[in-house]
Amino acid sequence: MTAATTPRSVLVIEDDPDIGSLVELHLGDAGHRVVVEPNGSRGLERALSGDYDLVILDIMLPGVDGLEICRRLRAEAHHIPILMLTARSTEVDRVVGLEMGADDYLTKPFSVRELSARVKALFRRVEAFTADTAISEDEILTAGDLVINRARREARLSGEVVNLTAKEFDLLVHFASNPGQVFTRSQLLDQVWGYAHEGYEHTVNTHINRLRSKIEPDSATPRFILTVWGVGYRFPGTDELEGPRSC
Repeated sequence: MTAATTPRSVLVIEDDPDIGSLVELHLGDAGHRVVVEPNGSRGLERALSGDYDLVILDIMLPGVDGLEICRRLRAEAHHIPILMLTARSTEVDRVVGLEMGADDYLTKPFSVRELSARVKALFRRVEAFTADTAISEDEILTAGDLVINRARREARLSGEVVNLTAKEFDLLVHFASNPGQVFTRSQLLDQVWGYAHEGYEHTVNTHINRLRSKIEPDSATPRFILTVWGVGYRFPGTDELEGPRSC
């Protein structure tokens, strides 16, 4: 079955009843199971405890706001896609949301057609990522003392588990799966975040800085995420480190 016909479970955290009903109606017509929660605190509880394939998340909410919900979901290593909604005219909330781990955003007012297209794209992205990482539990990538288990979504450095957010882990896997290849910031946005939007390249910088602070003994002289000045970043080739290699 395709992403368009496969039933999915969607949590909509939105306090505007008209928007909540509109989203529920159209995603329900597409065959998805939709739950609408108008309160941020209860929405966070549902998102953390429920089994959902997508969270559509408003920023301005009673109880707990959308940015905090996004942060909490990613801190708990929840890999569920997040589509963020914002009614604000500035880009600040969108940038912050994307940097916290949101996968995409829509600015209110939005068309039903655009919403449906974004939702379908997120589901296709998840299916593609799942197919790419459908490996056995004992298959890993190694690079020196860095060990990455893609199936368990776990990274270890010198035997110690590295606490990575979902997007940091995806970024690390992307680099380690392509040793020696140089990626521009725009390419990383498109291939890891799943969108290409001019002006958001600093999101890549932020995540790389955070990732380096967690896996590099000395982030000033990195071993794993190397800067190619004027171009982008790369992971060391197999002749520079032991790996990455599949076991």
